[in-house]
Amino acid sequence: MDKLTDFFKLLSDETRLRILILLYHKELCVCEMCGIMEESQPKISKHLAKLRDMGLVRDERKEQFIFYYLKAEDEMFKEIIHKIVENIESYPVLKNDFERSKDAEKYLESCKTKALEVIKNK
Repeated sequence: MDKLTDFFKLLSDETRLRILILLYHKELCVCEMCGIMEESQPKISKHLAKLRDMGLVRDERKEQFIFYYLKAEDEMFKEIIHKIVENIESYPVLKNDFERSKDAEKYLESCKTKALEVIKNK
């Protein structure tokens, strides 16, 4: 029962729900999620850590970035997320995130540019 209540506690947070819905559509790095959701990197990272600890997302390093994926192994979890996505028109914030995610690469490019500036200034 603890796993079930923990799952619904995770979904009750808007930021975590937004992250899960974004990752339902495609893999993203923290920079992309920050840009799409217009949230800070520490906030997104904190929520990703909770989702990872619950086994709902996984990560993979690619170059200097860590990309996150939805790890939907539980059938109930998959069905709940799928139903939300099916009805995304009813949720303006989620729909806006989805629309902004179509340009996710621009946020990644922005991150690369900032990283190069930091390296140059050292």
